[in-house]
This record gives sequence, C-alpha cells and structure tokens, in this order.
Amino acid sequence: MFESLTSKLDGIFSRLRGRGKLTEANIQEAMREVRLALLEADVNFQVVRDFVQRVREQALGQEVMRSLTPGQQVVKIVRDELTGLMGEAHRPLTMAPRPPTVILLVGLHGSGKTTAAAKLAKKVQEMGHRPLLVAADVYRPAAMEQLRVLGESIRTPVFVQEGARDAVNICRQAFDYARTTNCDAIILDTAGRLQIDEELMQELRDIKQATTPHYTYLVVDAMTGQEAVKVAKAFDEAVAIDGTILTKLDGDARGGAALSIKTVVGKPVQFVGVGEKLEALEPFHPDRMASRLLGMGDVLTLI
Repeated sequence: MFESLTSKLDGIFSRLRGRGKLTEANIQEAMREVRLALLEADVNFQVVRDFVQRVREQALGQEVMRSLTPGQQVVKIVRDELTGLMGEAHRPLTMAPRPPTVILLVGLHGSGKTTAAAKLAKKVQEMGHRPLLVAADVYRPAAMEQLRVLGESIRTPVFVQEGARDAVNICRQAFDYARTTNCDAIILDTAGRLQIDEELMQELRDIKQATTPHYTYLVVDAMTGQEAVKVAKAFDEAVAIDGTILTKLDGDARGGAALSIKTVVGKPVQFVGVGEKLEALEPFHPDRMASRLLGMGDVLTLI
C-alpha cells in the first residue's frame, strides 16, 4: 500500500536532506514535486492544494531556513501535516458502559461489509467481549450464508432470520437474541446500497433510529480512490457516520482515499483492512501511517 507515493516522497526528501542549505527555490521545487506525487496518488485536489500551501508557509519560515538541518526540518513539517490530514490520533473502539454496544456497518455493494463485520467481531473478541453478528442484508441471500460461515470460523453467534424481508425488524429482534446468548456487542451487517437510492437510504435511517448504534461505520473499498471520498460524503449526509473502515488497503498502491476522507468528510478512518484473513484488520494510526509514507517505517505497529 502507498508503494509509489512512499518511493516518490522518499526521493524528494532524500534530495532535500542532502543539501546543507535550503533556498526558497529548493523548497518551491520540492513542493511542486510533492503536489504532483499526491495528485498521482489520487488524493483530493483541494486537500493537496491546502496541504502544500501549509507546508510551504512553514518551510519558508526563519527557524527552518536558518537551522543546521533544514531538510530534516521540512520532513518533520510534512510528517506533522500528513498526520493532521489523516486525523491526528487514533480513537480506540470503546465498549458502552451499559451493554450491548451496537455497531452499524453501512456501505456500497461489494465494499467488503460482511467480511469487515466478521473482522470487527474478532477484534471485539480480542478485547474480551462477546459479539453477536446480525445478518440484516435481506436482498442478497448469499450474504446471510457468508456471515454464518464467517461467524462459525471465529466461534461467534450469528443472528439470521431465513426468508425475512424486514431489515429493521431483524435488527430489533437481534437485541432479544443478544440477551439470551449473553452477547455484549451487536454488529449489524446491512445490505449494500447506492447513495442515490433514496428508498434504501431511508431503510438505513430506520435501522439507525430503531437500534441507536454507538458507532456507525462506513465500509469503503480503498481501491475506488476519489470515489470513496464522494461515497463517504453522501453516506455521512444521509445517516451521519462516525468513521470509516477502509478495506483492501493492501491492494491499493496509491492510497489517496486514506489521505482525503478525514479532511473532506470530517470523519476519521477508524480501521483498515490489510489482507484476506480475519485477523487482517488494523486500527488506523495517522501518525504511524505518516511515518510509513515518508519511508521512516512504522516500528510501533510492527511491535
């Protein structure tokens, strides 16, 4: 992930660090290259413009130009700005003081919601809790079976109502089932829907009203690039999301969606899917990702 962007930024900043003294022309040239690298990585144009402007203003400051290691100072500014771009610090998933904790997953068709639901259930298990997976996709019969199989693989109960057509009612009844099975977290896997389908968006609003979730996460395919940002904006306007789960980030060498969503939509990336296995869901740490992007590695996540 981010492979080409990392190598480009590494090349730009290696040249900067190699200079003993920086001039305004050096910095302007480096910023032009950074701008191109970010645009090629499919980062939102407005985000790139504002980002480069902020970095340029700070990099041309007296303390940078007169310091003994100006190149390193510029890299630090870029790292701090990249971190801010992606949302400052990671906010961990916390369980509600009065169970059950309800997590609603929404998104487009094929974004990886059902797999993300199982991955999230595994995360909740690792936190010492007992999740219940709820098959609330009444439009795709295979989704219920898929969730049941995934639930069995991680030994998590799955609430399925065969033949039921009312997703709102399924979600309501899941609460009774959670009580009888001693589950203290409920993960609602809803049907994929286009943001322009008003009838299905209304169904989501009804589910949200009926279940009052503690977290509403949009599951979005990182490989859709700029489209991911548009989708996040539309879903946020319709159902007020709390954050996003970016799937298939391991398959996206550009990574523009991860860098754009927080700034454009104002909602953080909460988790990232980095592989097929059910363990391959990582908390998204903006500061660590910024270090990784700049070729500094990510020791903390490795540990």
